[in-house]
Amino acid sequence: MSRVEEFTLDISPFSQSPRKIWVYLPDSYDNTKKKYDVLYMFDGHNLFFDHYATYGKSWGIKDFLDQYHIDLVVIGQDCNHIGNSRMDEYCPMVSQKTIWGGEEIVPKGEFTAAWFAEVLKPECEKRYRLYKNRKHVGIGGSSMGGLMSQYCITKYNHVFSKAACVSPATYFCFKPLKELIQKTKFDETRIYMDLGSEETGDKKDLVARMDMMLQMNRMFTEKGCTAFPHLVVGGTHSEASWETIVPVFLKFLYPELLKRVSIE
Repeated sequence: MSRVEEFTLDISPFSQSPRKIWVYLPDSYDNTKKKYDVLYMFDGHNLFFDHYATYGKSWGIKDFLDQYHIDLVVIGQDCNHIGNSRMDEYCPMVSQKTIWGGEEIVPKGEFTAAWFAEVLKPECEKRYRLYKNRKHVGIGGSSMGGLMSQYCITKYNHVFSKAACVSPATYFCFKPLKELIQKTKFDETRIYMDLGSEETGDKKDLVARMDMMLQMNRMFTEKGCTAFPHLVVGGTHSEASWETIVPVFLKFLYPELLKRVSIE
């Protein structure tokens, strides 16, 4: 039987420390001694169970992996739920949008990204049978977590080889992120990015965000990455919508693990 385990890990000097970590282990985990591919994700509370999810609906990742018996370990970090702290912790560079919810954004995502690569990953490798080689290691998230995934796959390309950048809030850090990508030498890398057609009620904003995604796709592609820009028709900025594209981005990022899964 598959299961989701929990443990806590210090993330000082951030508040809400230690931070809860959720770990999905596939049903084959206890019946073999092999190592597993892994996907680290932001906003772990929204990934597996509705009762933990902020808005009462999760991504349903456990249900999907269970249905097809996929040998992938998924590890999610709980975000900071205090005030505007999530925005700060998931903003990796100087923000082009300086105010959110009436509060100033103080970018602290550079520390968060380093913590994922240098603290969370090694700790999980001690606890579980995970591949350490970047070929088997991915990073993913949505919204600000999607932005963080774009940053991590660039800044820590020696650690992660694949990224699920779901509805990324690229517009917060578009210019500095472009500069970072241009300076980075990428190893073999797969990057999924998407945008829901119903994420914004403003057509001009939708066009601007689509243009931004296509620019990111071009830059990653020119750097030798294999990128997948995806317009999700009818997609919204919500966990219910993101649940529908879990099979799409997982099959793109881990084709060998999901080769028997048919995506309609």
